[in-house]
Amino acid sequence: MSVKIDPKVIDELKRMFTQLKDPITLYFFKTSIRECRYCSETEYIVDTISNLSPLINVIKYKEGELEVRKFNIEMYPAIVIHGREEYNIRFFGLPTGGEFGVLVNTIVAVSTGNIDLSESTIKDIKNIDKDVHIRVFVTPACPYCPRMAWKACMFALVNKRITTDIIEAAEFPDLIEKYNIFAVPKVVINDKVEFEGMVPERVFLKRLLKAIE
Repeated sequence: MSVKIDPKVIDELKRMFTQLKDPITLYFFKTSIRECRYCSETEYIVDTISNLSPLINVIKYKEGELEVRKFNIEMYPAIVIHGREEYNIRFFGLPTGGEFGVLVNTIVAVSTGNIDLSESTIKDIKNIDKDVHIRVFVTPACPYCPRMAWKACMFALVNKRITTDIIEAAEFPDLIEKYNIFAVPKVVINDKVEFEGMVPERVFLKRLLKAIE
């Protein structure tokens, strides 16, 4: 699969990245090309993004390196986004379609601290004192996936006890089978609560809280 970012998109990204305040580190994880269908394409995306702003740095690791264990990476390709603080926001698979927009907007949010959630939701998420693991399964053509992925990333930005994984479902057939994925977006929280489709922010939060009861 050949991936190339359109010059018009490049220009728009340059404009977006003028908003950046704090430096961003994109950690990119890959395995051998033979075993990883889209590692080279994903590497192209992170390299292109980092070249558009001096505030964005890329650090790369290969499967087997010590840092891979530190970040608990078990699937490839993977991208982890850190700002001045270390957040648990991870993208698995090639971020194309709407998920490319989620990746870029999350970079901006981590750098600026601008959180796209209501004040009441932010307050409730800050009060969570248990570990939460959100998996959002998506596909590039899904019209509702970006909204759910975006909200899950915002949750993890508010509270570092929340880990959010955005997973390109078609690239990981073992997970499709494990989580019985027949439609996307599908959200799985702590392997305890799961649901399909787009739901309002407060409903998403309510289901998250149910998963940690």
